[in-house]
Amino acid sequence: MARSKSEHLTPLELEIMHVLWEKGPANVQTVQQQLKRELAYTTVQTMLNILHRKRKVKRTLVDRAYFYKPAVSRSQVVSHTVGDIVERLFGGSAESLVMSLVETKHLTPEKLNRLNKLVNKPRGDRDGND
Repeated sequence: MARSKSEHLTPLELEIMHVLWEKGPANVQTVQQQLKRELAYTTVQTMLNILHRKRKVKRTLVDRAYFYKPAVSRSQVVSHTVGDIVERLFGGSAESLVMSLVETKHLTPEKLNRLNKLVNKPRGDRDGND
């Protein structure tokens, strides 16, 4: 049975994207060397080709090697992934997500204080209200 095409990034795809976000345009060998685990050159090449098909990376042919660069930003991927998690696991409730983070001790009082300051920071005219 064929796999369904997914917008979601697998853990390995995310690892590769992190390399490209940190290092900028890179060929297969450079990505392979920067990964935290050892993978065959052909595995990295295949994953980069999959990311290209998913339109998550762009590639440019330089001499005889492709150089890959992110086609999506880290913040775009984070926004999409968090939105998906909120929708699928918390029924669309961001508050439920935050409550879960507090209950599981992922949000410490210090982090909650920083979050509170961020939430209360003036946003200018973004929403049209002062």
